[in-house]
Amino acid sequence: MSAETMTTADARRPRWILYVLLGVFGLLYAYAVWNAVAYMIPLVGLAIGVTSWVALILAIILPVVVYVLAIALTRRRGLGTVALVLLAGLGVVAVFWLDVVGYTLSGAH
Repeated sequence: MSAETMTTADARRPRWILYVLLGVFGLLYAYAVWNAVAYMIPLVGLAIGVTSWVALILAIILPVVVYVLAIALTRRRGLGTVALVLLAGLGVVAVFWLDVVGYTLSGAH
């Protein structure tokens, strides 16, 4: 790869820094998925409503979708932009998780 074909974002930073950042955030998003699965397992035998099941399944799927979407949106951006978008996505996942926990614990099931 010659210097002429490199983009400005590639010329400013080594690739391993991006991969470390994606790995660290990937672990945080994986923890959100793991936490949602661990929360759903004890509820399997209980009689909860369809809306609660949809919320629990979305709590498992949402972190994966947000992570992939954040990477797709920032693939040609700088390292700071990638970090901020991944952090904002993690905030969205956390807020949704708190909503799911509040909904299932409130007795609305």
